[in-house]
Amino acid sequence: MIGALIRWSTANRFLVIVGALLLAGAGVVSLRSIPLDAIPDLSDVQVIVKTTYPGQAPQVVEDQVTYPLTTAMLAVPGAVTVRGYSFFNDSYVYIIFEDGTDLYWARSRVLEYLSQVASKLPVAAKPALGPDATGVGWIFQYALVDRTGRHDLAELRSIQDWFLKYELQTVEGVSEVATIGGMVKQYQVVVDPNRLRAYGLTLSAVRKAIERGNQETGGRVIEMAEAEYMVRASGYIDSLEDLERIPLKVNADGTPLLLRDVADIRLGPELRRGIGELNGEGEAVGGVIIMRWGENALATIERVKTKLERLEAGLPDGVEIVTTY
Repeated sequence: MIGALIRWSTANRFLVIVGALLLAGAGVVSLRSIPLDAIPDLSDVQVIVKTTYPGQAPQVVEDQVTYPLTTAMLAVPGAVTVRGYSFFNDSYVYIIFEDGTDLYWARSRVLEYLSQVASKLPVAAKPALGPDATGVGWIFQYALVDRTGRHDLAELRSIQDWFLKYELQTVEGVSEVATIGGMVKQYQVVVDPNRLRAYGLTLSAVRKAIERGNQETGGRVIEMAEAEYMVRASGYIDSLEDLERIPLKVNADGTPLLLRDVADIRLGPELRRGIGELNGEGEAVGGVIIMRWGENALATIERVKTKLERLEAGLPDGVEIVTTY
């Protein structure tokens, strides 16, 4: 058999050379297009359901959120394992599927069963699917650094959340951009209970007044001189002064009682349960790039680097992007 193959190859040298060239070309094409990654993706096909239940203890989250979700997800077609974890404020449910299951088919099945159990969850509980990524989708990480000291952690966090994050999510192959560290800026209304008692108000009344004072509604249109004018009431809060002037009620003498009369209003950081630090130099704000399932890690990283180079020109003076992973 081998002797016959050698004799045929000797007699058909041109065909052998053409076949060898075709195989070499196919190898080069495969080498250039094969997905490259630092770690082989051997993870299971999984779908994550994260539910935020603000202000609740882990046991409450377990009883009212995690348990109903895990029992409902046991019936999802193709699911082999369902794991639930309860934390303060958050619930995580991992649905592991059989090998070879298409991830997007699995996500659609989970959404179907999630819609069925959503009515059994508390009103304040908000379930959502995790990113369409795998367990090794963490491919790139960077930090925002201001060595001049002109921008605090709250400003760096705002740059990350409202500028870099949205731009990086448009990069092909990126599933999610997660933020680490910094301070989330928020309006804080610190109510004085003694003043509330003196004016005969409750905390729920103050909350409803703030909700009513931060709305924008539209009316009908008015036609004048063959033109239509839209009627709109603009009431969004833009500053601390807008919050301070929110009316709570009217006193007997007709004087309005404002929010600033019963509370101290200020800008401050949201409560944190973790920090981000860079090389022992102090706190920093960072971003983590999560790759979409089935994408090429090397190509996605190169696209992210190119995007960051363009975005760096739009950062404030003194702020720079440092690659950490």
